Amino acid sequence: MPATTSLPDDPALLRIEGPIATITLNRPTAFNSIDLSIAKKLEQLSAEVEASDDIRVLVIEGEGRAFCAGGDLQTIGAAAATDTIAPVVGELLQHYHAFITTLRRMPKIVLASVHGSAAGAGMSLAFVADLCIATEDARFTPAYSKLGVSPDGGGTVGLAASVGTRRALQIFLAEDSFSAAQAYDWGLLAKVVPAAELKAATRELAQRLAQNAPAGLAATKALIHRAPTTPIEQQLDAERDAIIDCMHSEEFRVAVKKFTSKMK
Repeated sequence: MPATTSLPDDPALLRIEGPIATITLNRPTAFNSIDLSIAKKLEQLSAEVEASDDIRVLVIEGEGRAFCAGGDLQTIGAAAATDTIAPVVGELLQHYHAFITTLRRMPKIVLASVHGSAAGAGMSLAFVADLCIATEDARFTPAYSKLGVSPDGGGTVGLAASVGTRRALQIFLAEDSFSAAQAYDWGLLAKVVPAAELKAATRELAQRLAQNAPAGLAATKALIHRAPTTPIEQQLDAERDAIIDCMHSEEFRVAVKKFTSKMK
């Protein structure tokens, strides 16, 4: 039986099946927009995933008709009307950004599984994940420039690292929305699948990723994320230390033995 650590009406749900954990954004009537309740829950659930040595892959998906419509504009609009933007949005992003930080830091691969709309902070979430799979009819909407604001939720981190400075500026400032096919062409998606196949294709990719030995998976993620901001000598030293650490694992000993026996 899959383990579960959340209640059906929680704003975000966690289920764990062997080495694969799934966090489901669970505010379908609000298109899974981010308010304080879901931000706090996501922070809590991601900490649980990070703390588990058994989990190798975390899938993030949305319940209902959309992946995530971004920040909850009712919450933000009410704050604007009462001149409480700084405390309200500050508290919201304190929890939500703690969640995003955990996704980047955790020694597990994070896979976003996107259907319907991924807008604003929802688009940021899709692309701050290590990998993203999406349906053919998924739409990605930056949304920030139309509201006269700058990105949040790790949008400038994941997108700029994936597509470079100029394309990131184009996406945030000159694109109303773009398709899954366009996102795939820009290198933002690992795979595009028909809507009916998203669950199965996500599971298949998650299982493939989970076959990686934990030490190698964790070190690869950490090295790749730090590479753009690390001087070459330091990066090569980090590569040396990481591969030596990985070679001390039982998985390496078994794999190298298997490989060398084939060569005889």
